[in-house]
Amino acid sequence: MIVMRAYEPKIVESKWQEFWQNNNVFEPNDDKTLPKKYILSMFPYPSGAIHMGHVRNYCIGDALARHYRHNGFNVLHPMGWDAFGMPAENAAIARKIHPKQWTYANIDTMRTELASLGLSFSRDREFATCDSIYTRWEQEFFIKMWEKGLIYRKEAYLNWCPNDQTVLANEQVIEGKCWRCDTPVVQKQMYQYYIKITQYAQELLDDLQTLQGHWPNQVLTMQNNWIGKSKGLNFAFMLSEDSKQKTGIESFEVFTTRCDTLFGVTYCAIAPEHPLVDALLQKGLLDSKQKQKIQEVRKFPSKERSMMEKEGFDLGITAIHPLSGAEIPIWVANFVLIEYANGAVMAVPAHDERDFEFAKKYNLPIKPVLVSNTDSLPFCEDGELIESGIFNGLKGVTAREKIIAYFEEQGKGVGVINYRLRDWGVSRQRYWGAPIPMVHCPKCGIVPEKIENLPVLLPDDVVIDGEGNPLDKHPTWKECQCPQCGGNAQRETDTMDTFVQSSWYFLRYATPKQYWEECAFRAEDIAYWMNVDEYIGGIEHAILHLLYARFFTKVLRDLGYVNLNEPFANLLTQGMVLKDGAKMSKSKGNVVNPNELIATYGADTARLFVLFAAPPVRELEWNDAAVEGAFRFLKRVWERSEHVKPCKSLPTIQSHTLSKQEKFARKKVYEALQKSHDIFSKKQSGYAFNTLIAACMEAFNALGEQDNEAIYTEGYFVLLHILEPIVPHICWELSDTYFGRANFAPIALDMNALKSDEMLIAVTVNGKKRAEIEVSTDISNDELLVLGRQSVAKWLEGEVLKEIVVPKKLINFVVKA
Repeated sequence: MIVMRAYEPKIVESKWQEFWQNNNVFEPNDDKTLPKKYILSMFPYPSGAIHMGHVRNYCIGDALARHYRHNGFNVLHPMGWDAFGMPAENAAIARKIHPKQWTYANIDTMRTELASLGLSFSRDREFATCDSIYTRWEQEFFIKMWEKGLIYRKEAYLNWCPNDQTVLANEQVIEGKCWRCDTPVVQKQMYQYYIKITQYAQELLDDLQTLQGHWPNQVLTMQNNWIGKSKGLNFAFMLSEDSKQKTGIESFEVFTTRCDTLFGVTYCAIAPEHPLVDALLQKGLLDSKQKQKIQEVRKFPSKERSMMEKEGFDLGITAIHPLSGAEIPIWVANFVLIEYANGAVMAVPAHDERDFEFAKKYNLPIKPVLVSNTDSLPFCEDGELIESGIFNGLKGVTAREKIIAYFEEQGKGVGVINYRLRDWGVSRQRYWGAPIPMVHCPKCGIVPEKIENLPVLLPDDVVIDGEGNPLDKHPTWKECQCPQCGGNAQRETDTMDTFVQSSWYFLRYATPKQYWEECAFRAEDIAYWMNVDEYIGGIEHAILHLLYARFFTKVLRDLGYVNLNEPFANLLTQGMVLKDGAKMSKSKGNVVNPNELIATYGADTARLFVLFAAPPVRELEWNDAAVEGAFRFLKRVWERSEHVKPCKSLPTIQSHTLSKQEKFARKKVYEALQKSHDIFSKKQSGYAFNTLIAACMEAFNALGEQDNEAIYTEGYFVLLHILEPIVPHICWELSDTYFGRANFAPIALDMNALKSDEMLIAVTVNGKKRAEIEVSTDISNDELLVLGRQSVAKWLEGEVLKEIVVPKKLINFVVKA
């Protein structure tokens, strides 16, 4: 018998982490005939230190990767760094260091911290998105998309942070302020590069169907709503003659999904940025108070306007109703967005809540044109048309189809499909990002850099002081020769949105590093490794990152780089880590430092806690007592291993010779193995590691309640295999110590061990459960009835009319009332 030393996690964990690294244990095999699994957790931003959210995310992925390696799969489980972005520039200003220095120093720190968890990442395929070899291919993609017409440049109103001096996406504006520095955001008209994601809107929508059952329904719904497909009528309102003369504009277009309510239009509302408003401003037809209101509203981004109280004013111009010929007043309203449906709406207050609220506030007419089943307005459902001329009596879809057909026949409009999704603006006015590989030439216009000149690298000699874009102020970097005519020209000084980098990194991992200089991806690697089998990350990435990644995959397919439609076969969105009911954050003062946790209890305790405290998809509430409990369990596993008999091959066990207690212990071990199979094969959804760990704890307790050395030895062998994906260090150490190896090959279920000599039988009286008895599986019905009567004797005082035995389930006595 081996006498084990005290359990010292630091010694055990450093030993095996060094072994794994020195022996390249976790690198994928080049043999593409093997079955594969690609397990990927969303890569982190290198902010300087890992947090408990990282621990949870990567421990979930690591458990999957280790399990599949055990079961004969060739596993790709990579790690990298989403390394560009504004925080590095903010750090450079605060610390007076270069963003590159800050970023790579953080990567070194976080790499070491993640390694201390024993995560089984491939080290050979690691990269940072700020690496020049990554930028080189990203810039090539940009150029190819430009040449294909998928990228264009235009002027538009954008969210602008005056402090960070950069454009912000709508999602980066929180309550009217910059998500990073809390500076109030303004709307600024600027030129920006856009990627035509709208060209793929229908395919992105259609392919959500292929992800049903593989992605969380919540994520699919969020993406579906974000794309926002709607069918309707696009038509023009002609301006009245007087209004044409005032503005110099003849008409404006609107889009509506409810053309059946067209006869109920009592006013039109347009966005503050609409060309009609600009025309009135330019001609001096708005007073100073109106001008001020326009400018105030224009400062707010779209997301914020949707939450504001609805306000507007009459512009003093009118439109002609396309069917009735009536003059309709035109108002400017803060709830109308220039980027959606032409920036103008036909307002039908009787049948639209937003229009109704606005009309009530400003005493505008309300005209019902649908028969409703209620006296209250607005009535927003389908109804029979009234007060609608030749369309009276029609209803719902039929009415809309007839009206669209009429407009098309008369040449007044056209039926169209519209999407809420807007093209993706990718320009950022900052230094620490991938340079946009375009050149501004006075002769040739905007032209792409030559492919052979890539990558366009950032200059290192920049001054980052937070005032404007350092690239725009650099004295020499932006000066270049035109790739087309050779004349003097200037580089584009905008850099790419960091969402671009995270939209294709998962494809890059598939190709080994030795090929990265010569190609973006090798076709044979993409064909073998893609799709990602399990993608793991937070629900906060449900819309933008996942949508952009899906879109980029389709674009790279159409450009000939890859041959697949969707990148992620399965998606797991893990819950947040909470403490005291709130998300951990420095501002709340409720952060738990993973490094301190590991230093005190060890990596295996940290891993066990985050996988045991809650199912991966649920929120995890921090619990100090549960952490200590996880450590005590591992300590008990370590100490009780002294009862294991060292051996090279497992003992042969004859089930029929075992005592009841021995059979029970062995059954618990194999029940845990069965649960492991069920969880990892998704027979139980959501990878409920907590239930697997609980089953292993029960099995360890059962082993300790019997003294058969063979049962103990076999049980430990099986349970170490089950637990290795969760607590690998202690399992490798004990397996190596007692069994002379730590290869963790698959273990077959012993069905005899799962069989039970006894069973529980429910005993009911008149259908109501009164007792439960444990009996032998080979008991006769007569014997069963005797035991059943004894267990419920006090309920059988009346006349027993019938005795019913349902084999292996229950006995029911029917008693006269």
